[in-house]
Amino acid sequence: MLSSLATSLTSQLPPVIPGVGGALITGFQVIATLTSFSAETNPQTTSQYSKFAPEESKATKMIASRDGMTLIYLPAFIVSSTLYCLAEVTDISFLPEHTLAGQFVIVHFLKRLLEVLFLHKYSGKVSQNLSLGIGFYYALSSALICSVALPAELGSTATTVGSALFLIGQGGNLYHHYLLSKLRDTKKTDEKYVAPKGGLFGFVATPHYLFELIGWLGIAAVAQQLNVFLVFTSMSSYLTGRAVSQNAWNRSKFSVGDWPASRKNIVPFMF
Repeated sequence: MLSSLATSLTSQLPPVIPGVGGALITGFQVIATLTSFSAETNPQTTSQYSKFAPEESKATKMIASRDGMTLIYLPAFIVSSTLYCLAEVTDISFLPEHTLAGQFVIVHFLKRLLEVLFLHKYSGKVSQNLSLGIGFYYALSSALICSVALPAELGSTATTVGSALFLIGQGGNLYHHYLLSKLRDTKKTDEKYVAPKGGLFGFVATPHYLFELIGWLGIAAVAQQLNVFLVFTSMSSYLTGRAVSQNAWNRSKFSVGDWPASRKNIVPFMF
């Protein structure tokens, strides 16, 4: 009976990468999901970029923040767009077929690159090795999604809902990034940081993270593949942990009037 129940439950799950290699990839994704939140909420292990970047030292090669963010997003864009273009112009049998999820990945990382180049205003520096490491991880995630995502069924609930989530996520993320970029135009000359306002910043510390996760959920929904859902869960663990650290940082820098102690981390009214 237990065997039949397990078989029934397994049959309801999206497909997963098969074989020993697939088990290793899935295991790594599960570990990333379980550990990223605690790593990002720990000041000793949080990813050291943006406001958490360390002081420059001889032991760590630091580069301009814009260059570092380019290194983070460019490899994933190159990988995903190259796989798409090669499948379009060649007959190589092992190349993944075109999928809506793969196209969404291209759009996501192209948007992030354009924001880095033309929207965000940076100061400070970031570790070159950290940027390369995150960029490598994003590139692997992009290759995984492009390789295993299932073709979308036009008109299906998963495709419709997933596409809507992706568009909402991208639009909301872009809008709140725009609000953040305007802070550097309005802040006083004697202040390095100003409390963000507008949009959902009145409710949570990191609405841009919330919308980014909505976009990743949309990609997972149209992909209909378990390992892509695990990309979403690992991103959720990472960004929610980082949201906690960001909110704590904001409380330490801004007055209670500018940043109430009741303001949530990433999900309005809840968390």
